[in-house]
Amino acid sequence: QRLNFVLVSAFAVVALLLTAAGLYGVMAYLVAERTREIGLRMALGATSRQVVAMVLGQAGAMMAVGIGIGMAGALLTGRAIGSLLYGVSGVDLGVYLGVTVLLAVVALCAAAVPSLRATRIDPLAAIRNA
Repeated sequence: QRLNFVLVSAFAVVALLLTAAGLYGVMAYLVAERTREIGLRMALGATSRQVVAMVLGQAGAMMAVGIGIGMAGALLTGRAIGSLLYGVSGVDLGVYLGVTVLLAVVALCAAAVPSLRATRIDPLAAIRNA
């Protein structure tokens, strides 16, 4: 039982890191694709806070869709695997809430770096090069 716990925990940590790396990659790509737009917004007077809010809002929308789909799938399969769980029911609200908060924090941390990088875009260079 202890070996199973360690293995499942290790796989969960690896999955969480892969999720963070994937979201970071997607957000970095989206910021790179929108360099001209972000540069134009900043040239027209957008503040760094507005740019960060725009990028994090996009990440938040993706995160909400992913968490919604995951929660629906977990609720559908939760009752089926309930007999395999020890000490928790298949539809334990505390576990779902904890995992949702953990995934949201990881997603926002992964999206923070590309959003902060977007604020350093030189508006003139972005418009000229794109």
